[in-house]
Amino acid sequence: MSELRPQLIAGLGNPGKKYEKTRHNIGFDAIDALAQAWQISLSENRRFQGIFGEGFTPKTGKIRLLKPTTYMNRSGQSLQSVASWFKLPPESVLVIYDDMDLPVGKIRLRLSGSAGGHNGMKSAIAHLNTQNFPRLRIGIGKPTGENEQETIGYVLGKFSPSQAQVMSQVLDTVVQAIEVGCEQGWEKAMSLYNNHVVPL
Repeated sequence: MSELRPQLIAGLGNPGKKYEKTRHNIGFDAIDALAQAWQISLSENRRFQGIFGEGFTPKTGKIRLLKPTTYMNRSGQSLQSVASWFKLPPESVLVIYDDMDLPVGKIRLRLSGSAGGHNGMKSAIAHLNTQNFPRLRIGIGKPTGENEQETIGYVLGKFSPSQAQVMSQVLDTVVQAIEVGCEQGWEKAMSLYNNHVVPL
């Protein structure tokens, strides 16, 4: 698959105060970290059903940042509205989201793939009409119990203080990985960061 420079980076999460800083919202936190690093101001955009901003990466030119405010399960609506408006090919859309199958401290970049049970990604794939777009998963670890209620409580819960410290370093790593991806390509970023671990 040919590799396109990212033109839109979207982080998945849920809008509203009660979801702030929860595990499931780490995609939103990643967009905030990128916006801060690149000095891009974000504001509500009704057309795009999200918090949106445009700016420039240090070396590779124009970039758009998005936090869908449709709630997680309908994230794809917001992604599609931005991609359609700017006529962006799906391969130029990078999606950032939480992953329970990765431990806290790890990230994983991929150029394509299934949703892996993540409802936000199911929506993104359905609305972009392809699985062929890059994604960056941020590990949030697994709950100890296996039942659905515990899982929901876990993803909508907040990181422990020690995990929160690790996650702030992880977000720095996310910014670095994306900057490498923008400048040198995703293959290079994957080789550098997919086995990188921020220790607890």
